[in-house]
Amino acid sequence: MGRLQGKVAIITGAAKGLGEADARMFAREGAVVIMTDMDADNGKRVAAEIGDAAEFHVQDVRDEQGWEDLIADVVSRHGQLDILVNNAGVVEPGTIETQTAEEYRFVMAVSADGAFYGCKYAVPAMKASGGGSIINMCSIASIVGEPIVVAYAMAKGAIESLTRSVAVHSANNQYNIRCNSVHPAGILTPMVEGIGPKIMGRDDLRPAGDGPAPSALGEPNDIANTVLFLASEESKFINGAAIRVDNAKSVMEGAVA
Repeated sequence: MGRLQGKVAIITGAAKGLGEADARMFAREGAVVIMTDMDADNGKRVAAEIGDAAEFHVQDVRDEQGWEDLIADVVSRHGQLDILVNNAGVVEPGTIETQTAEEYRFVMAVSADGAFYGCKYAVPAMKASGGGSIINMCSIASIVGEPIVVAYAMAKGAIESLTRSVAVHSANNQYNIRCNSVHPAGILTPMVEGIGPKIMGRDDLRPAGDGPAPSALGEPNDIANTVLFLASEESKFINGAAIRVDNAKSVMEGAVA
């Protein structure tokens, strides 16, 4: 206990799934947790269950001004920003032949644009606070071939590259800010549960031949434990890393996320 004592953290997409698991774990470890999401009902419920260590704000991560206002407010009220978890993201099934431009723009805006704005405004705030840790939620979809979620894979690839750029920029300028990405395989979350029926209902998303059997899903805390480690001082020498949390799925022949 107390691995994040005295730290102030923002977690996006925190109303459920991986973000909720992060928020609960961070609070148990002593952090003040600012949870954001578009899902106000679930967000407020989770924050209330966590208690005084958590607060919830409705946020559309696609809104640059909203990011600037949120971080300014957090620093004004709490005096610092130590941790940012860019967790918010969406997925729409589609191959390079069937993904629509509208779906592509939506997925990229929430995932890639949201992470860009978060980093853009968190870095100056953390620099003023003396340092910090940014954790960007990626996926093994940026590492292995994922033909049926092409826009999602592109967004995660963009976030992986953003992570390295922020890490090197911060290191070059001696900001004491670390930026790392976490790459899960399939985790049992509402988003993953929701995508299954969409894929099963579309013939264009199923391979013509015999594909690999679906792999077992991990649990949200499998990811939250890694995020906690990267947020804590225990990982102070890890910067610019892409950490796979996938039970070796990304290195198995014929594996699927």
